[in-house]
Amino acid sequence: MASVTAAGPPTIGTDDRETMSVFQIAAIGVCVLINALDGFDVLAVAFTAPAISREWGLAPTQVGGLFSAGLAGMGIGAFTISPLGDKLGRRPAILFCLVLLAAGMFASAFAGNLSQLAATRVLTGLGIGGILASINTVVAEYASPRRRSLAISCMALGYPVGATVGALAAVPLIGAFGWRSIYLLGAAAAALLVPLVLWLLPESIQFLSARRPAGALDKINRVQRKLGRAPLDRLPPLAARTAENRPGFADLFRGPMLAATVLVMLLNMCVMATVYFAISWTPKILSELGFSDSIGIYASMMMNVAGAIGCLLFGLLANRFGLRNLSAAVFVGMGLALTAYGLAPPRAVALIAAAFITGFFLNTAITCLYTILPQVFPPEMRATGTGIGLGGGRIGAVAGPYLAGMLMAAGWSRAAYCIALAVPMIAAIVILPALPLGRGAGLREER
Repeated sequence: MASVTAAGPPTIGTDDRETMSVFQIAAIGVCVLINALDGFDVLAVAFTAPAISREWGLAPTQVGGLFSAGLAGMGIGAFTISPLGDKLGRRPAILFCLVLLAAGMFASAFAGNLSQLAATRVLTGLGIGGILASINTVVAEYASPRRRSLAISCMALGYPVGATVGALAAVPLIGAFGWRSIYLLGAAAAALLVPLVLWLLPESIQFLSARRPAGALDKINRVQRKLGRAPLDRLPPLAARTAENRPGFADLFRGPMLAATVLVMLLNMCVMATVYFAISWTPKILSELGFSDSIGIYASMMMNVAGAIGCLLFGLLANRFGLRNLSAAVFVGMGLALTAYGLAPPRAVALIAAAFITGFFLNTAITCLYTILPQVFPPEMRATGTGIGLGGGRIGAVAGPYLAGMLMAAGWSRAAYCIALAVPMIAAIVILPALPLGRGAGLREER
């Protein structure tokens, strides 16, 4: 991807020669940790599904419904809570979502049946769905243009890192204390992130400049000083469209933004349907093939180790090869890798190797989406627009695992349902060239 520049002063890192400060790196680092919590939470259900299924005697369709419950909450949160990032600020929205997340995971540890656990998973999902748009926006706004792709890739890297840590913790914790201990660990991690956000994560300068809350100039100057820049004596003039009519949720679905919003939703929907099938079902598939729960968890861990490598490579190569070209290659690789996973012989080494390759493309595909989203929407509606895009992704994320459960219950072979769930990547490749990256959306794409 060529570098991009955010429009409208004051901005962070508008000069490609600007070096990322410790302050900026710390803010982005907090977002990486928050995204790691997302990775841990999503995989928590996958890690605990075999034990929960045995304890409560669940059918594959019920397990698929449990996977989808948290994802449904994420979709609702993305659509309904993400707009708070544009109305109240990125920072308050992140703090609110962390509280929801901690409460949901804590309640999950004490669920007594499937209905209760599904309800607590929806609550947890609300927090995660709402928080992702805000942290993605903060990273895009605080990274310098030259390092924006790498910064977003590092944020996406948090997901496989959190999932890997979860996998390493899951085997001994479940063995010693049962599956409920995983959710208590997640709740504690979410609670610990609250003071870290208060300490290291400032409000976005672009939000303060576009929305002008009380004390906006003082807040901007506090950030300016931390960046080693001279303070402003007055706020810059608002862009004409902002001064005349502050954009809202409805503006994303009319005028020039309509096509962009619909395309982003469809792209996220297609990619996440495939991605979340692979994420959610890998441990359970291996368990059904006769392997131990620990083999399934280790396979998921290998997927996320490979994903971490993929995220870093994407961040380093995006500027060289271009976002569209590299994303298309990743989407093709994801479809082929999932097909190979379905066709792999039922031996532990072969399946774990196939999971490793799938994980490489899976997490890199998520990074592609995170990098695309900030380029489509202007600062004053960036968190809302990003949330809409991620919300579309969560619809796909609900549909993918649930459809897989239905196909398994109908007697489809592993090869057949893996190929079926790889098909949405074809649609993603078709959508990609039509995306209006940087056109009239507050970001300029330089080639």
